[in-house]
Amino acid sequence: MTPLNAQTVQVIVFNLGEEKYGVDILQVREIIKPTRITRIPNAPEFVEGVINLRGQIATIINLRKRFGMNAKEIDANTRIIVVEHNNAIIGMMVDTVNEVKYLSSDDIEPLPNITTTRSEAKFLKGVGKLPDGMLILIDLNKVMADTS
Repeated sequence: MTPLNAQTVQVIVFNLGEEKYGVDILQVREIIKPTRITRIPNAPEFVEGVINLRGQIATIINLRKRFGMNAKEIDANTRIIVVEHNNAIIGMMVDTVNEVKYLSSDDIEPLPNITTTRSEAKFLKGVGKLPDGMLILIDLNKVMADTS
């Protein structure tokens, strides 16, 4: 039960490998299935390329690569979470999108100091406590730095 004085955030839960991550639903425009991606020469390794999203060009980044994880083949579960950042449309490729969860601000903790040495830690803003486990919350501003 959420205390009356706590703020609630709604997050979209997605997976990269076995880990559950979350992004604030207010930052998400839509979730799409992968489509034909046009590669961009000399783009950073984590940038898959661009797609035409109903007349707008969207840059697609692979969150696995952005977080220093091994790449994975696109399959039937792969999704692209489309966000708007600094007036640019960016799609984040993830393994699966699971559900939408509500988190109370009381259920969100800062990252423990020991985890901040992990390569993706600089892109994270905290850990959400769920009844069925933990959820790593990503910081879109840091993930999108140097992409738009």
